[in-house]
Amino acid sequence: MSIWNRLKNELIDIIEWTDDSTNTMVWRFPRHQNEIKNGAQLTVRESQTAVFVNEGQIADVFPPGRVKLETQNMPVLTTLMGWKYGFNSPFKVEVYFVNTKNFTDNKWGTKNPIILRDAEFGAVRVRAFGTYAIKVIDAAKFIREIAGTQAHFTLEEVTEQLRNLIVTRFTDAIGESRIPLLDLAGNLDELSKFISDRINPEFGEYGLQVTKFLVENVSLPPEVEKALDKRSSMGILGNLNNYAQFQAANAMEQAAQNPGSDAAAGMGMGMGFAMANQMGQMFHTQNRPPSPPPIPDTSVQYYIAANGQQQGPYAKQVLESMIRQGTVTRDTMVWAQGMPAWSKAGEVGDLQPAFGAVPPPLPPQ
Repeated sequence: MSIWNRLKNELIDIIEWTDDSTNTMVWRFPRHQNEIKNGAQLTVRESQTAVFVNEGQIADVFPPGRVKLETQNMPVLTTLMGWKYGFNSPFKVEVYFVNTKNFTDNKWGTKNPIILRDAEFGAVRVRAFGTYAIKVIDAAKFIREIAGTQAHFTLEEVTEQLRNLIVTRFTDAIGESRIPLLDLAGNLDELSKFISDRINPEFGEYGLQVTKFLVENVSLPPEVEKALDKRSSMGILGNLNNYAQFQAANAMEQAAQNPGSDAAAGMGMGMGFAMANQMGQMFHTQNRPPSPPPIPDTSVQYYIAANGQQQGPYAKQVLESMIRQGTVTRDTMVWAQGMPAWSKAGEVGDLQPAFGAVPPPLPPQ
């Protein structure tokens, strides 16, 4: 440093930082032997924070604004240096400017596939990627935990560690969510918010905050994607018979445009066979004997009244056996579902054939 600059610095001191880069997170103000003059002007611009470090210990932190450095507005540093009655001589201190703006469009992604258990596809491997934005919310903690004593600290020096942290928490979150793979596209917003809430406390330990986290895509292996494409194609085709007829109609149209080609001759032969087959099926359908009606339901259940009490239900076959044994007579009251009221067994049309097989009572002696 020239003698003139040293004399100038003794006369006036202006401490400020104008950043032309887009990736600087921390910048240390250069001073000759780290001497700050009493009454120096400190200018902290918007999206900046100034941190004073005295002998390796963080002292005062200044938010945006213009400050004249005096004892009353530097309480921590004044206490550390033991100035009881103010100070007039220069003092040695390091000044770090911390960029507190949003650092956007930071990429994250899985280096290796994540193995998941899906309810529909079983064990599958997926990859994911997206973007996130961060900002420094605690400048003193960020210097203490991350930047240290570096004179120039950039975003690239911390993104690798943050990316590894994001991928680890994403893998755990997507495994716990149990969201089916086919439903992930409709739940990316919810998944992004869930992961952002999971990683913010850990980012806060470094003095950082995740202001935006986005899961842009979750991709499947090529072989799984091919299987999904086949399934989608089958769903689009629908009825294969209709699809075959549609394809045949297209082929007939092409053959008609080239009547002298071998394809047309083959198509005519194929049409003849197809028409003969359809006519044969039609005649076979017309000459087919009618199908018999369905077997009637014989599961009718009857209740009987015996000695003033209801008994049953009994199947029709059981009731016919009781009639042959004489347990049930023509005058026994019976009822089954569908009958309006109790009736004598001899008057129920479904049971009358059973009474015809029962001999009449013996004549009196």
